This record gives sequence, C-alpha cells and structure tokens, in this order.
Amino acid sequence: VQLQASGGGLAQAGGSLRLSCAASGRTFGNYAMGWFRKAPGKEREFVSAIRWSGGSTFHADSVKGRFTISRDNAKITVYLQMSSLKAEDTAVYYCAAGSVKNIWDKREYDYWGQGTQVTVSS
Repeated sequence: VQLQASGGGLAQAGGSLRLSCAASGRTFGNYAMGWFRKAPGKEREFVSAIRWSGGSTFHADSVKGRFTISRDNAKITVYLQMSSLKAEDTAVYYCAAGSVKNIWDKREYDYWGQGTQVTVSS
C-alpha cells in the first residue's frame, strides 16, 4: 500500500486548507484511513479518520466542527477539509491506513504516507 499526501501549505488564522491522501496497492473494503499530526515537541496525535466501508467519520475534540474528512471511492482518496484554522493546528500532517479497531490509536495503522506541512499564521 502506498499513500501520497498533498495539499499542505501556509494559511492565515481563520482560513482553510484541504489535504488529500491518494492510496494505491490494495482494496480498502475493511480499512480505515486517518489523519494524524505532529507539532514540534509534541507526540503524533489523532486528528480525523473515516472507515472505508460505511463511511463513518471520527474527529478529535480539538478539530470537531472545523475539520471534515471525506473519501472518493473511485479515486481511492481521502480528503481533510480544514476550516477556521488556528495557530495550534500548525503541524506536519500524516495520512495513514490500516485494519484498525481503535480508530484514534496510531499504533494500529499499518501504512503511512509522507507528511505534509501545515502552517497557520496568527
């Protein structure tokens, strides 16, 4: 499985960015795909995830109401729409995939994409 993340960049506080994660190499019927982020000096933390089958979505409390995760079945791509960005959203964002039970647990994800930097200026 290969995951290719894109879409990071610089945004002003209150602005928006959309991240994409394109997957290839297998079918994703029973997988979840998620986004994690790592800020300097902090642990990599869960942001959002979506179960490929059924489309259930999950968000960390810190991004609820501001971030939306979605998928495109035909393109095998997951999107993270980030709105009302805050300076504390600044981090390297990673997409991940795996057959996970605990959607927020990074240890359960088998595949990781390269990170994409998101910087929010206040």
